[in-house]
Amino acid sequence: VQLQASGGGLVQPGGSLRLSCAASGSSLNYNTIGWFRQTPGKERDGISCIRASDGRTFYDDSVKGRFTVNKDNAKNTVYLQMNNLIPEDTAVYYCATEARHIINSQWGNPSLYTNWGQGTLVTVSS
Repeated sequence: VQLQASGGGLVQPGGSLRLSCAASGSSLNYNTIGWFRQTPGKERDGISCIRASDGRTFYDDSVKGRFTVNKDNAKNTVYLQMNNLIPEDTAVYYCATEARHIINSQWGNPSLYTNWGQGTLVTVSS
């Protein structure tokens, strides 16, 4: 499966962005999709996930209540709606997929994901 992430940009604190992760080559119905972000010199952190086996969603505490992940099966696309953005959300955001089941405690482990998109930059600044 090939992934294309888009939707990043410059936004003021308190603003919103919606990231998209469009897939080709395979249906996302059978893949768990994770969203990760990375800043220079730091590890890639898991921020959200929607699991294929049961549709359950997961969020890192840093984004819980502000970010929402959902999937449009008809468009084979996953979205990450980001509201009330803060400067600490500035990062390159990546989407990734994995066909195998991922257990609850491991959803944010980037080493478990097989396919990665190219990343999209989100900058939160006034």
